[in-house]
Amino acid sequence: MDGKHMQIGEVAARTELSLRTIRHYEETGLVVPSARSQGGFRLYTERDVERLMVIRRMKPLGFTLDQMRDLLDATDRLDGDELTPTEREPLLERVREYERAAAEQVTKLRVQLARAEEFARTLGERVQRNQGTAVR
Repeated sequence: MDGKHMQIGEVAARTELSLRTIRHYEETGLVVPSARSQGGFRLYTERDVERLMVIRRMKPLGFTLDQMRDLLDATDRLDGDELTPTEREPLLERVREYERAAAEQVTKLRVQLARAEEFARTLGERVQRNQGTAVR
Protein backbone atom coordinates (compact mmCIF):
# COMPACT_ATOMS: atom_id res chain seq x y z
CA MET A 1 0.00 0.00 0.00
CA ASP A 2 2.97 2.33 0.10
CA GLY A 3 2.27 5.40 -2.01
CA LYS A 4 -1.37 4.45 -2.47
CA HIS A 5 -3.92 7.02 -1.44
CA MET A 6 -7.18 6.07 0.23
CA GLN A 7 -10.34 8.07 0.54
CA ILE A 8 -11.80 8.77 3.96
CA GLY A 9 -14.40 6.00 3.69
CA GLU A 10 -11.73 3.32 3.27
CA VAL A 11 -9.71 4.82 6.13
CA ALA A 12 -12.83 4.82 8.34
CA ALA A 13 -13.45 1.16 7.55
CA ARG A 14 -9.84 0.19 8.25
CA THR A 15 -9.58 2.13 11.51
CA GLU A 16 -13.15 1.53 12.70
CA LEU A 17 -13.48 5.28 13.28
CA SER A 18 -16.40 7.30 12.02
CA LEU A 19 -15.99 9.86 9.24
CA ARG A 20 -16.96 12.51 11.76
CA THR A 21 -14.22 11.39 14.17
CA ILE A 22 -11.58 11.39 11.44
CA ARG A 23 -12.65 14.88 10.39
CA HIS A 24 -12.50 16.01 14.03
CA TYR A 25 -8.94 14.71 14.33
CA GLU A 26 -8.12 16.63 11.14
CA GLU A 27 -9.64 19.83 12.56
CA THR A 28 -7.56 19.46 15.71
CA GLY A 29 -4.39 18.88 13.68
CA LEU A 30 -3.75 15.33 14.88
CA VAL A 31 -4.01 13.86 11.39
CA VAL A 32 -3.84 15.82 8.18
CA PRO A 33 -4.73 14.14 4.89
CA SER A 34 -1.61 13.63 2.82
CA ALA A 35 -3.30 14.94 -0.30
CA ARG A 36 -6.56 16.01 -1.89
CA SER A 37 -8.07 14.65 -5.06
CA GLN A 38 -8.86 16.93 -7.98
CA GLY A 39 -12.41 16.95 -6.66
CA GLY A 40 -11.23 18.04 -3.22
CA PHE A 41 -11.67 14.70 -1.46
CA ARG A 42 -9.33 13.92 1.41
CA LEU A 43 -6.67 11.34 0.53
CA TYR A 44 -4.77 9.39 3.14
CA THR A 45 -1.69 7.17 3.09
CA GLU A 46 -0.77 4.14 5.14
CA ARG A 47 1.19 6.43 7.47
CA ASP A 48 -1.97 8.48 8.08
CA VAL A 49 -3.83 5.27 8.95
CA GLU A 50 -1.05 4.34 11.39
CA ARG A 51 -1.41 7.75 13.10
CA LEU A 52 -5.16 7.26 13.41
CA MET A 53 -4.58 3.83 14.95
CA VAL A 54 -2.27 5.37 17.57
CA ILE A 55 -4.98 7.89 18.40
CA ARG A 56 -7.66 5.19 18.49
CA ARG A 57 -5.57 3.16 20.94
CA MET A 58 -4.85 6.16 23.17
CA LYS A 59 -8.45 7.36 23.43
CA PRO A 60 -9.87 4.59 25.66
CA LEU A 61 -6.89 5.01 27.98
CA GLY A 62 -7.98 8.56 28.74
CA PHE A 63 -5.24 10.46 26.96
CA THR A 64 -6.14 14.02 25.97
CA LEU A 65 -5.84 15.44 22.46
CA ASP A 66 -2.81 17.44 23.62
CA GLN A 67 -1.15 14.29 24.93
CA MET A 68 -1.91 12.49 21.67
CA ARG A 69 -0.39 15.38 19.75
CA ASP A 70 2.70 15.36 21.99
CA LEU A 71 3.26 11.62 21.56
CA LEU A 72 2.76 11.79 17.79
CA ASP A 73 5.22 14.68 17.63
CA ALA A 74 7.81 12.71 19.58
CA THR A 75 7.39 9.56 17.48
CA ASP A 76 7.43 11.57 14.23
CA ARG A 77 10.69 13.18 15.25
CA LEU A 78 12.17 9.84 16.30
CA ASP A 79 11.19 8.33 12.96
CA GLY A 80 12.51 11.32 11.02
CA ASP A 81 15.97 12.43 10.11
CA GLU A 82 19.04 11.43 12.00
CA LEU A 83 19.05 12.77 15.53
CA THR A 84 22.00 13.28 17.79
CA PRO A 85 21.95 11.33 21.06
CA THR A 86 21.31 14.63 22.82
CA GLU A 87 18.18 15.14 20.73
CA ARG A 88 17.06 11.50 20.75
CA GLU A 89 17.15 10.80 24.50
CA PRO A 90 14.55 13.38 25.60
CA LEU A 91 12.21 12.14 22.87
CA LEU A 92 12.67 8.54 23.97
CA GLU A 93 11.98 9.56 27.56
CA ARG A 94 8.72 11.22 26.50
CA VAL A 95 7.66 8.01 24.74
CA ARG A 96 8.66 5.98 27.82
CA GLU A 97 6.47 8.25 29.98
CA TYR A 98 3.50 7.54 27.71
CA GLU A 99 4.31 3.84 27.81
CA ARG A 100 4.25 3.92 31.64
CA ALA A 101 1.03 5.94 31.70
CA ALA A 102 -0.60 3.51 29.26
CA ALA A 103 0.46 0.53 31.38
CA GLU A 104 -1.01 2.19 34.50
CA GLN A 105 -4.30 2.84 32.71
CA VAL A 106 -4.44 -0.75 31.45
CA THR A 107 -4.03 -1.98 35.03
CA LYS A 108 -6.83 0.30 36.22
CA LEU A 109 -9.08 -0.84 33.38
CA ARG A 110 -8.41 -4.50 34.23
CA VAL A 111 -9.56 -3.84 37.81
CA GLN A 112 -12.68 -2.06 36.55
CA LEU A 113 -13.40 -4.91 34.13
CA ALA A 114 -13.00 -7.52 36.88
CA ARG A 115 -15.45 -5.59 39.07
CA ALA A 116 -17.93 -5.25 36.19
CA GLU A 117 -17.69 -8.98 35.44
CA GLU A 118 -18.22 -9.80 39.11
CA PHE A 119 -21.27 -7.52 39.19
CA ALA A 120 -22.75 -9.13 36.06
CA ARG A 121 -22.08 -12.59 37.49
CA THR A 122 -23.83 -11.79 40.80
CA LEU A 123 -26.84 -10.41 38.93
CA GLY A 124 -26.98 -13.57 36.83
CA GLU A 125 -26.81 -15.72 39.96
CA ARG A 126 -29.63 -13.72 41.55
CA VAL A 127 -31.79 -14.19 38.46
CA GLN A 128 -31.05 -17.93 38.46
CA ARG A 129 -31.96 -18.27 42.17
CA ASN A 130 -35.21 -16.40 41.75
CA GLN A 131 -36.47 -17.70 38.41
CA GLY A 132 -38.60 -20.48 39.83
CA THR A 133 -39.96 -18.52 42.78
CA ALA A 134 -42.15 -16.00 40.92
CA VAL A 135 -45.80 -16.11 41.96
CA ARG A 136 -48.08 -17.17 39.15
